[in-house]
Amino acid sequence: MHESANRSGTSTASRERTYTWGDPAPTLGTLAASSGLDLLRAISSGALAHPPIMKTLAIVPLEAEPGRVVFALDPCEWHLNPLGTVHGGVLATLLDTCAACAVHSTLEAGWGYTTVDLSVKFLRPVTVSTGRIRGEGSVMSAGRRTALAEARVLDGQGRLLAHATSTCLLMNLGSGSG
Repeated sequence: MHESANRSGTSTASRERTYTWGDPAPTLGTLAASSGLDLLRAISSGALAHPPIMKTLAIVPLEAEPGRVVFALDPCEWHLNPLGTVHGGVLATLLDTCAACAVHSTLEAGWGYTTVDLSVKFLRPVTVSTGRIRGEGSVMSAGRRTALAEARVLDGQGRLLAHATSTCLLMNLGSGSG
């Protein structure tokens, strides 16, 4: 730990975080041959590496079934904003992950998606003392070109902390034309 003084003369201790991630190329190489659900289950089981963003934020996959996924995150000091709460961008990323992966869980091999929009509502503050939070995503409606999904972040007591809806554009990855 490194100590220094800030502008007000108060001592601050610096911290360091080191993490690793797996090569994303093998996962990308399976997109054409794996259904979205198979890909998500392979990531969850460890057969494929977690996407780098999941390692960066320490998001953990828990469940994947057709049209529904669950992820977890343990709020840490390095997730915090200057007010001592988990940064909204961290929660938005968890919500986007849940909504988009719920959509991905319904796709056939050779199909992908991209998020078109994400509308987020933050309802309660999340801090380190909140403990493990769960992000749950589910598909609300799916068509040939777009899908609508919702995601919720809940605390250990089942209280709703944040909510989002997302539209995803569905793309045929093999055609080059989407």
